[in-house]
Amino acid sequence: MSLRVQRTNGPNLSNVSSVLVVGGGPGGAAAAYWLARNGHQVTLVEKQEYPRDKTCGDGLTPRAIHWLAEMGFDFSVPEFHRITGLRSYAGDELFMEMSWPDHTKYPNWGGVIRRRDLDAQVAALARKQGVEVLEKTEALPVIEESRLISVDLVHDGETRTVNPSFVVIADGSMNRFGRELGTVRRKDYPMGMAARGYYASPRSQDPFLESQLDMRDENGDTMPGYGWVFPLGDGTVNVGVGLLSTNKRWKGVNTSKMMADYVRVAPDYWGLSAESKLTEPVGGKLTMSFSRSPLTGPNWLTIGDAAGAINPWNGEGISYAYETGAIAARFIGEALAAGDSARLAGYERTINDEFGLYYKMARVFVKLIANPTVMRTLAHVGIRNRPLMEWTLKVMSNLLDEDEKATGERAYNMLAALVRPLPVA
Repeated sequence: MSLRVQRTNGPNLSNVSSVLVVGGGPGGAAAAYWLARNGHQVTLVEKQEYPRDKTCGDGLTPRAIHWLAEMGFDFSVPEFHRITGLRSYAGDELFMEMSWPDHTKYPNWGGVIRRRDLDAQVAALARKQGVEVLEKTEALPVIEESRLISVDLVHDGETRTVNPSFVVIADGSMNRFGRELGTVRRKDYPMGMAARGYYASPRSQDPFLESQLDMRDENGDTMPGYGWVFPLGDGTVNVGVGLLSTNKRWKGVNTSKMMADYVRVAPDYWGLSAESKLTEPVGGKLTMSFSRSPLTGPNWLTIGDAAGAINPWNGEGISYAYETGAIAARFIGEALAAGDSARLAGYERTINDEFGLYYKMARVFVKLIANPTVMRTLAHVGIRNRPLMEWTLKVMSNLLDEDEKATGERAYNMLAALVRPLPVA
């Protein structure tokens, strides 16, 4: 079945496509790119118009850099700032700088680039592969007897109905399209909440991402969560705060106030102040640990934030959006080639094989650090132990080599044993 147009008004579809991708963020653009590169006809719909802002830390780990490189991203563009590692603080004085680890697959460098620039450039890469990109277009599912039968595309108040063979749902953490099809979030899985803003800074060329693991307010009292400063290389920095739903103070936290407190106590060299603030903080919730299910239906699958793919270890979502997009493209390609939609089931199995144990460990870890005493102890002990911190960076960024992953099950059992006697945080 191809993507057939049933109405004469609405957005112009110059290509007859077999796959419709809903959402033009990292996951959607990557899925569209790989499908088109492999010879399939693809239409990508984006509700907004490029370039558009997104609430994000804008940081790219080596894992994300790998997937961008695979798609031919130009890292020489002026919007991209190269990052060599991570600087972690535990309080005011204790800190450690760590380079990204060497790896057999991933590079030993990362970057920072605003999402408005990043997403527009990856969408352009998809266009070069022949993807029909429709901006300012909303996709609405048409469902009969719990099955997706077509999709309404709404543009400037006009609607056109199309019938793709397969739909990739990449509509972000709100997942409005997917919820219509019955996807739900597991409430026993962790969720994150974060806010970010932009500041002018004299240290914008810093080659390190920075994180604060022991958050304190202006009175020196412990705050839940963590803080970050990510330099953009253009005279500005991305400043943000985040926390996890495993913390008992989750529902009562005002992230804007938390952000203001962090700005007041952040290292002076960043030059953060009310005067250097360029934007008001904006925030949102982060769906993590593949908490949404099902990931596949008879003729659709979900990727990226829509699938809850964010890494609970560190709040990273961009690389997992790219990766799930590439995996989704592979199984849709197989289904199209075989004329067999049952091939989509391989997507969910692959996701579980690739990330199941890693995210299972993360769910135990975030329960562990929800206890403020445990978090402070781990931060202050770890920051004095370079081998431990470098190993932690590898784990939290999902940069273990294949021979190192063998320790995963043992590490999980150790974490689980540590968590069992802890009081609820």
